[in-house]
Amino acid sequence: MKKISFREAIKEAMSEEMRRDKSIYLIGEEVGFYNGAYKASKGMLAEFGKTRVIDTPISELGFAGLGIGSALNGCRPIIEFMTFNFSLVAIDQIINNAAKIRQMSGGQWEIPIVFRGPTGFGGQLGATHSQALENWYANCPGLKVVIPSNAYDAKGLLKAAIKDNDVIIFLESEIMYGDKMNIPNQEYYLPLGKAIIKKTGSDITLVAFGKILNLAIQASKELEESNINIEIIDLRTIRPLDYKTILKSVKKTTRLILLEEAWPFGSISSEITYLVQKYAFDSLSAPIKRITLEDTPAPYAKNLIEFWYPSKEKIITYAKNLLEITD
Repeated sequence: MKKISFREAIKEAMSEEMRRDKSIYLIGEEVGFYNGAYKASKGMLAEFGKTRVIDTPISELGFAGLGIGSALNGCRPIIEFMTFNFSLVAIDQIINNAAKIRQMSGGQWEIPIVFRGPTGFGGQLGATHSQALENWYANCPGLKVVIPSNAYDAKGLLKAAIKDNDVIIFLESEIMYGDKMNIPNQEYYLPLGKAIIKKTGSDITLVAFGKILNLAIQASKELEESNINIEIIDLRTIRPLDYKTILKSVKKTTRLILLEEAWPFGSISSEITYLVQKYAFDSLSAPIKRITLEDTPAPYAKNLIEFWYPSKEKIITYAKNLLEITD
């Protein structure tokens, strides 16, 4: 085992796959000479050269389209967006082209491409730099959407994403880039579309993904002091969604809390709520609870952020309410 940061895990995943396959290249703003906006490609330009680690102008629409065209001609590009807020400039290429070419060509063309970069809230960055857009992309057939919650998952899932022949949206978090954990020295891959139970429990199922999962883990430790045992599911991939793991857990615990760093309307939580009421309604002992961002653009003031963003305290309150426990 070795202890590395989230950003180092991303770099290792890309570098290992680029050593294995010369058709893979990395392209985006500041990925080369600057070593990446968050240093997730540090040293890669020196190793792979400027034909495989390519700095671009500030033109997301342009280099996304370039990547899609190259994927149609035998390459396997990794497209880095400095933040996924900027992917909206390229959303026409992603949604109208990348996601649909395989189906519209009758399967004649594959698009092995990864669009990656940070998503969601990253501190006091303003509303236009603090959006979680994964539900936008998960809504579109033809895209796979992956969101790791730690460095170990980041490496294994990204390596699998790079080898996949479909279009992958791979979402990270700038807040997590410095987080460290032990990962294996040997090469490994993690399957796409498969959730993992991070903590077993018997009282309530809590489903989350990405960095906000860590709030659930913190809350579960405090709830154990009140003899409340939470089962935590990390989705890892939200498209395709691992319905079976969620349903199996809910049928065991009979209660469900959904935790998501997104606006409530049209969220992934909404999809899961429908799924559970359709296939496990008779197993529920209480209404499903959902914890999301407040339904406004991200505020800048710290006191407003504390109200806007989900909290450990809200998770604890919702869990106790579900079990009808009063302090």
